[in-house]
Amino acid sequence: MTTTPQSGASQTWKLTLSYDGTDYSGWQVQPGESTIQGELRAALARVTGEAPLPQGSGRTDAGVHALAQVASFPLRAPIPAESLRRALNRTLPAAIRVLEARIVRSDFHARHSTIAKTYEYRVFLERAPHAPGRIVECPPFIARYVYAFPWPLDFEALEQAGRQFIGTHDFLSFAATDPDAASRSGGNTAAAPDEEETDQPSAIRTIFSSNWEKRPLVDTILFVYRVRGSGFLHHMVRNLVGTMLAVGRGYRPAGEIPAMIAARARSAAGPTAPARGLFLHSVEYPEHD
Repeated sequence: MTTTPQSGASQTWKLTLSYDGTDYSGWQVQPGESTIQGELRAALARVTGEAPLPQGSGRTDAGVHALAQVASFPLRAPIPAESLRRALNRTLPAAIRVLEARIVRSDFHARHSTIAKTYEYRVFLERAPHAPGRIVECPPFIARYVYAFPWPLDFEALEQAGRQFIGTHDFLSFAATDPDAASRSGGNTAAAPDEEETDQPSAIRTIFSSNWEKRPLVDTILFVYRVRGSGFLHHMVRNLVGTMLAVGRGYRPAGEIPAMIAARARSAAGPTAPARGLFLHSVEYPEHD
């Protein structure tokens, strides 16, 4: 497929971008707030003279980061894909980078065409497993991107808890119940933007994989949770993580998780982990897209 549209012909563009969400009020445009979607739209206007509203694969929440967010939008400007990518990166804030730009099928939509997403959550252990009596301060260079956890954690318990979420379940117990989420979704918090989406009216989602891994650091270790699913509810990943951290501390047994899911009540599950440790890792589409 050509990477330069004909003058006057509208083409559908797909961008893959990475961003540090710390200083932004999430993906979605909001009055008086700095957002990723707003910055991207403004950059497109400066570069092309057009201001389409980019549609993201998921509406990441305030403080949430992305390694490979996907956005789509129509554009008439006859500009080569690589030129558009470079021009956008020259005008976007340093916290937002376009990794790839290309023209795709006209029926492609960054959110509606998605078949799976993967999120990653990073926990910095202030008490390393090999020396739980010693406190390791979180370095300022990574503090914006991890949850600095001050208590010991049982990695095996985390692994056991993670496996409980695999499969198709009603995840209402792990959906946000905050007033802001309700207002954005017309009162249906199960379908509020996320971490995610508004298209599915129920809280039923399929989790394909849910696992923890260890990443060694100089004085301690990162516990990294990675979850791949068909979609995610507002705050769902952070609520899964908060629940599993309670299991890892010994406050809740992993065997209680099926009952938490069955309860379909937010009060049945654990707390919400902070936004700063969460990354949208990757987004998947059908092969023809």
